This record gives sequence, structure tokens and C-alpha cells, in this order.
Amino acid sequence: MVYVLAVACALVNALTSVLQRLGVQNAPADATLRLSLMKYALRRGVWLLGFALMIVSFILQAIALHFGRLSEVQPILTTELVFLAAILAIWFRFKIGRREWIGALMVTAGLSFFLYFAAPQYGMQPPAGWRWLVVGGICVAIIIVAVLLAMRGPRWWRATMFGTAASVSFAFTAACTKVVSDFAADWMHLYRHWQVYALAGFGALAVFLTQNAIHAGPLVASQSTVVLIDPLASICIGIGLFGDDLQTNGAAGPIEALALLVAFLGAIWLARSPLIAAMNEGERLELQHPRHARSAPVPKTAP
Repeated sequence: MVYVLAVACALVNALTSVLQRLGVQNAPADATLRLSLMKYALRRGVWLLGFALMIVSFILQAIALHFGRLSEVQPILTTELVFLAAILAIWFRFKIGRREWIGALMVTAGLSFFLYFAAPQYGMQPPAGWRWLVVGGICVAIIIVAVLLAMRGPRWWRATMFGTAASVSFAFTAACTKVVSDFAADWMHLYRHWQVYALAGFGALAVFLTQNAIHAGPLVASQSTVVLIDPLASICIGIGLFGDDLQTNGAAGPIEALALLVAFLGAIWLARSPLIAAMNEGERLELQHPRHARSAPVPKTAP
């Protein structure tokens, strides 16, 4: 059930990405890191629909994390790029080619081998307070550095850095979600747990940074970064915070590393697909009016 919920969450995330891209792609260029960007997005019905789907994905993720482990659920979300390519293929009426099939196969095979050989085991629950301080401090430091680096440079670099900051925010939010889901039975007293407020704060920050990543540059840069960094950060948080134990004895460790590498290379391969490149700035008209996209040429390269 955990795997089914995580895959369903990845599918909803892919739909969310498309709708939120439509919602902020025409926002003023100077709206980066300003509340005016969210104000603009909230006036767009398509963005609000994407936000509603984001809530659905959060619920699916919370249930999956309640029954599963952070280092088990989060890597599965990498399949979001597979669903994104499929959605855009239907949207643009483009035929799925060799690149998409190879990328999808690499992602699914890599994740399958990783989860099979890693067989993550539970560590501590709930984590000690000092672990929260250390892990939370590292995450905040990475977010701040990534945002500062995103203030300058070409559009693809800014989208990548904002995506990195959003990914770490999402990963820490997932850690808080897992703990809060264990308190759900005593929902009348949730306000007593600081993780509830951390979840809300980091969750809002993750959404804000994601919109900046989408707005700052091409989806190839922002989305691939979010999809790839999030599971890596989550695995590290799962080990450092919850003490998740990945099986690394014998050949298991090298196989897991190779499997993750294959999955991430497949995700990068997919991210550079013409289907996903079609959501870049040069394809706004076709994306907004998919009925005209049947005769639109497939972009040859992603910026």
C-alpha cells in the first residue's frame, strides 16, 4: 500500500507541476522572491486548481509516510518525471519516443533495485531533540545558501538553485509530516507538538520557493532539480534523523548506489525530453492552447 500511495502522489505532483507552470509563467519578471508572485498566482484559476491537487498529494504522502519510511517513500516520488512526460505527450499529442521510454525504464528499474536491496528498516521514533536541531540547522543553512546563489546567474542556474532550496524544504517538511502523522490519533492536542508548526512553516516555504523556481527559468532545470534533490535529501534525513538502516552489507551497498545512479540518470534523461522542454518559455502559446499543438514542431533541444 505504501508504494501505491507514493506512486499516486507522484502522479498528482506531475499534474500539479503542469497547472502551476501555467499559473506563474506570465508573471512579471521582477516578482521573484516577492509576495506579488503569490498574489499573481492566487488570481489564476489554473494555479488554484494546481494548489488543490498539491493538497491531495500532501494527504497521499502523509498516509504513505505514516505506514512507510522516509527513505522508502521519498525516492519513489522520482517517478513524477515519468508521469509528467506521459501527461505532456497527451497534452501536445506528441508520440512518446525512444528517449522517453529509456528514461522511464531507467527510473523505474533503478528505484525497484534500490528499494529491493536497501530494504530500509526503522530506526528511532520519535527522534531525539538534538537530532532535530542538527538536521534542521543543516537544512536551513542549505536553503539560505541556495537562495543566495539563485539571486544571480542565467535563468537555468537560478531555477536550479531555487529548486534545490525547495527540495530541501520539501524533504524536511516530509520528516515533520511523518512525525505529525503519528500524532493524528490525538488530533485534539496536535497544537502541543512543535512539529506541526514546523510542517506548516517549511511547507509554505517549499511552495513559495517552488513557484520561484518555476518562474525563474525553464521547467527542465527547476523540475528535475526538485525531483532529484528531494529523495537524496530525504534519504540523508531518514538516516540522520530517524536512524533508518539501509542494508549495505556485501554487494548490497554498491548495487544500491548503482541503482540510484541509474534512476537519477534516467530522470535527467527524461527531464531533457522535448515533451518537458515544450513547457519552457518558448512554448507558452502551445501549452495554453493544446488543440493547436498538433502541428507544432517538437523542440529539438532544451535551453
